[in-house]
Amino acid sequence: MSATAVIAEEIHPSLWRASQLARGRGRIVETGYPALSAELPGGGWPVGTLVDLLVPHAGIGELRLLRPALAAGGDGPVALLQPPHTPNGLGLSYIGLPLKEMLLVKARKTADALWSAEQILRAGSCGALVFWAQYAQASSLRRLHLAAQSSETLFIMVRPLAAAQDSSPAALRLALRPSIDGLIIDIVKRRGPASAEPLSVPLRPTPGSAFTLSPSSSPADARSCSSRCLNGSG
Repeated sequence: MSATAVIAEEIHPSLWRASQLARGRGRIVETGYPALSAELPGGGWPVGTLVDLLVPHAGIGELRLLRPALAAGGDGPVALLQPPHTPNGLGLSYIGLPLKEMLLVKARKTADALWSAEQILRAGSCGALVFWAQYAQASSLRRLHLAAQSSETLFIMVRPLAAAQDSSPAALRLALRPSIDGLIIDIVKRRGPASAEPLSVPLRPTPGSAFTLSPSSSPADARSCSSRCLNGSG
């Protein structure tokens, strides 16, 4: 067999050719957005690893982007760690996330928040963990990444867009920018070739959700309700 015919993953699961997306080595959770899934190794959000969502400011639609994955459920509740605003029950229900499935975790200090994230990951008691962090040292990120690898938890960190310039052990890093009907997504890092073009992902209200707008409601009403899922941290 020629060297060019060798499949990288057959040598070791961690290997892949730079010209192609790596195959998912572990469990993935569907994103709910076919265009995005097609650009991710394994075709979805990787479980048991660190995923970086890099935003210009919190509340641009990160929870609505994650809604299909979080609503799919898992073994345990969804932990919201250090959200920038107090969760709004009607807002979360509106985007299809029942409040009874949410676990709010607040910490006074960054060190306490990092410790809480590590304990949640190591305990494996939550199906997903979304952690809003303004700053985290590289050593802290590595520690959390290792903790995530020992779990079956979907682990998402929402961090400032400026952090895209820093190195990270995250297997997947996406930069999000708001658009008129959703988000523009740049793939900063993935196991595979660089992404040449940004993705446009529309974020629409969830059909059949607990909080439904009437037919006479305007688009502005929809945007207002959706933005309140975390009192402004949608």
